Amino acid sequence: MSVTQQYLFDTYRAQHHGEPAPPAPGTHDWQVVRELREYRRFRAVVAGRPARGRLRAALGRWLNGRPHASC
Repeated sequence: MSVTQQYLFDTYRAQHHGEPAPPAPGTHDWQVVRELREYRRFRAVVAGRPARGRLRAALGRWLNGRPHASC
C-alpha cells in the first residue's frame, strides 16, 4: 500500500468515526528537519564541540591542507 492510499484510507476511517482527519503526508517534513538540526546542535554543545560551522571548517582544512585553529 502506498503512502497516498494509506492516507486516503485513514481519512475515510476518521470521517466515519467522527475524528479529525490526519495531516497529509509531507505536511510536517520541514518541522522535523528543523528539530533534527536543533537536536544535533544541542548534542554538539553538550559534547563540548562548536555547534555551528563544523562542516565548513572541516572542508576548509581538507581543501587547504593546513590545520585550522578551533574555537
